[in-house]
Amino acid sequence: MSQASAKATHTPMMQQYFKLKADHKNEIVFYRMGDFYEIFFDDAKKAAELLDITLTSRGKSGGEPIPMAGIPFHAADGYLAKLVRMGESVAIAEQIGDPATSKGPVERKVVRIVTPGTVSDESLLDDRRDNLLVALNVVTVDDQSTFGIATLDIGSGRFQVLEINSLEAALGELQRLSPAELLVPEDLMSNEITEGRRGVRRRAPWEFELETAQRLLTQQFGTQDLAGFGCDHLHVAVAAAGCLLAYAQETQRTALPHIRQIGFENRDDAVAMDAATRRNLELDINLNGGEENTLFSVLNKSATAMGARLMRRWLNRPLRNLNELEDRLDAITNLQENYQFEPINGSLKRVGDLERILGRVALRSARPRDLSRLYSSLATYPELQTQLAPMQARKLQNLAKTIGTFPDLEDLLGRAIIENPPVVIRDGGVIAEGYDDELDELRNISTNAGQFLVDLETRERERTGISTLKVGYNRVHGYFIEISRSNAEQAPAEYIRRQTLKNAERFITPELKEFEDKALSAKSRALTREKALYDELLEKLNEQLLPLQDAASAVSELDVLTTFAERADSLGFCRPELHADVGIEYGAGRHPVVEQVAEHPFVPNDLRFSDDRRMLIVTGPNMGGKSTYMRQTALITLLAHVGCFVPATSARIGLVDRIFTRIGSSDDLAGGRSTFMVEMTETANILNNASDRSLVLMDEIGRGTSTFDGLSLAWACANQLAANVRAFTLFATHYFEITDLPNSLPAVANIHLDATEHNDNIVFLHNIQEGPANQSYGLQVAKLAGIPGNVIDMAKEQLAQLEAGQHAVTPIAEAPTPAPAPAPAPAPAPAPAPAPQPVLDDPFQGDMFGAGAPHPAVEELEQLSPDDLSPREALDLLYKLKGLV
Repeated sequence: MSQASAKATHTPMMQQYFKLKADHKNEIVFYRMGDFYEIFFDDAKKAAELLDITLTSRGKSGGEPIPMAGIPFHAADGYLAKLVRMGESVAIAEQIGDPATSKGPVERKVVRIVTPGTVSDESLLDDRRDNLLVALNVVTVDDQSTFGIATLDIGSGRFQVLEINSLEAALGELQRLSPAELLVPEDLMSNEITEGRRGVRRRAPWEFELETAQRLLTQQFGTQDLAGFGCDHLHVAVAAAGCLLAYAQETQRTALPHIRQIGFENRDDAVAMDAATRRNLELDINLNGGEENTLFSVLNKSATAMGARLMRRWLNRPLRNLNELEDRLDAITNLQENYQFEPINGSLKRVGDLERILGRVALRSARPRDLSRLYSSLATYPELQTQLAPMQARKLQNLAKTIGTFPDLEDLLGRAIIENPPVVIRDGGVIAEGYDDELDELRNISTNAGQFLVDLETRERERTGISTLKVGYNRVHGYFIEISRSNAEQAPAEYIRRQTLKNAERFITPELKEFEDKALSAKSRALTREKALYDELLEKLNEQLLPLQDAASAVSELDVLTTFAERADSLGFCRPELHADVGIEYGAGRHPVVEQVAEHPFVPNDLRFSDDRRMLIVTGPNMGGKSTYMRQTALITLLAHVGCFVPATSARIGLVDRIFTRIGSSDDLAGGRSTFMVEMTETANILNNASDRSLVLMDEIGRGTSTFDGLSLAWACANQLAANVRAFTLFATHYFEITDLPNSLPAVANIHLDATEHNDNIVFLHNIQEGPANQSYGLQVAKLAGIPGNVIDMAKEQLAQLEAGQHAVTPIAEAPTPAPAPAPAPAPAPAPAPAPQPVLDDPFQGDMFGAGAPHPAVEELEQLSPDDLSPREALDLLYKLKGLV
């Protein structure tokens, strides 16, 4: 029997559960019963497995026991955190009725829905990482898709939209945002967006309707339209924002006053990076999915959690706004003067996570310790003003104005909240003594009832002259004055008979009745009064929520700039010179992460890109430092566009529009793509989207296929980037034939990383030299890696044969012990063979193919004009030449 068909056979309490569960099919329902949250049926089975709690049962449904699990309500946060991290959502059903007055089951109601993207509780969040709810909408017209993305950080109220026109760009943005929860239309067909992603919620298509979205958003912001926010023309993104806002309202079940505006992100304002580039540069997540040995881990010495989150956002969205970047650099320079960053950093360490505290204030879910931290944070603002007063940088002056001071709120919180309050308001003891007379009186009654009764008994004995008079209490009759039967006639007229006993009479007086009314309910009334005062306090804070939020944002920005100043001083970074012209130059540049973890001193290197030097072909041995050199160039360029000092002795950086990387090898087995297919897909993205203001890192293109296919592709890609795209490109390769490109393309140059041999072992020098490498040192690196000596010896013999022109590799028969390798064949010419030149030989010379006369390929090449070839024609020609060979 199904749950639905069994409803009528259940108790009223379980019928109430079924009604709530019907409205929350996609969430695990926490059903409050006394001191526990109970979980039933399939929810119980899932929760028991995910939370490692006991699965039990109660009653029966359809003849079968009802699966049940439970958790104590006071320990719910820990369990919720675990479920949220797993991408699950939970509906919290609380008892809202009074058990004492309820005739049937206590009324319950879902008061909030906890989802991965809408949590605001401190215990459920990573304080150094944004927790984003993201909605993605797609509209396709004439085979052209527009992707609208809306993001909301419900903890801070930051709400933004952007639109992009390619799937690759959309995937790059999702990589940047790393949403905790992603809302997509039910009919979204692209598996690349949702595959392997936790917290995906498919929503009905009508939730992405533009008209509905515009109505919801204007109601939220109290405006007639969205023109004032600069996003009214972004119809696809606005529709996504409407879905997102409706979802947030549905889950929070309360007003969202801290969401007060919507920001428009223009992709042209930032340096674009695709998902592969973000992974390869390891900005804040390393290739293994952790934070160790990332750029963020090196730079993040932030004093506040909100500063750490802002730094992460800056690193993932470098800017192209020259004025804003110069303002940041001026601020860092100012902070470095006389080490002024040190006292500011000390003050910032006393500031709490104001962004999220104020978010909880807005949601009326702030806890007493949130308000205590808010008070101590506001108390540091005057100190920050004093420290920022002498600063000359425009950015720092503006931040000081925005931070301001809040003396009235500081005084209010100081009077209202005790110094070290309890965790929750429900237990009382949060509001300070002296803040409210009524609360003080109730507390006094509750705690001093015994003394009041002693004093009353003494006073009444003296007044009546009855020495045996007693003041007492029992649960049935409450407080009373007891007089023996013999003295009952002496009771004063205002005594009202309450109870007659065998040997005594019990009375009540107006004074004692008034005390009884207060004393019996003093504790509960004190808790009620305290809760009311606490709610009033939250309302007063919400009246100044907007300036408080602005101040918190300014504090987080000051924290990042102060941290950048300290890091620049500690790590030896220099201020980059930014300009709008093309070109990238730096002197003695270092990789900011590698130099922190390297066992030996890091070898710095220079780089120069200019309008007449746009591609550098990088050759040299494996492990020689090519990848490090390429990545450090990207990171130095990126840091300059963040407005941070850079790891170099000098740097002059022209603004770039994009950074691309094609580094390393990986496959996509789930997507059915081989390593080579992934390589070609990433390469295609670069060739199709890079411009003459892009920075491109290309590492070992073409290695995933046959030698001549790979060489042809690598040559064609390099030629396209240098001759047509004209992007600033570091092109690392082991195809030394490509080092001939500078002979035909003037904007191309060769550089190499140096190495030398000592006692048949390789020594990496790690320094960049002009010109191509003269050998690859492959066998020496193999030896260093631990390849057996007999294998190295056989490889040397084969290399000698290849260098002597014998291209057929001699098969090695399997045997218990290796047979002696044949001696290399003598050179065909009677004269001594010239020094081998494999890496610089022209691949189309006749000798390379074993022919003495000019090869047909050479004749074909003599007749063509390279400058007249399109990229497609060049590639076709290469295949034709291969056929001739």
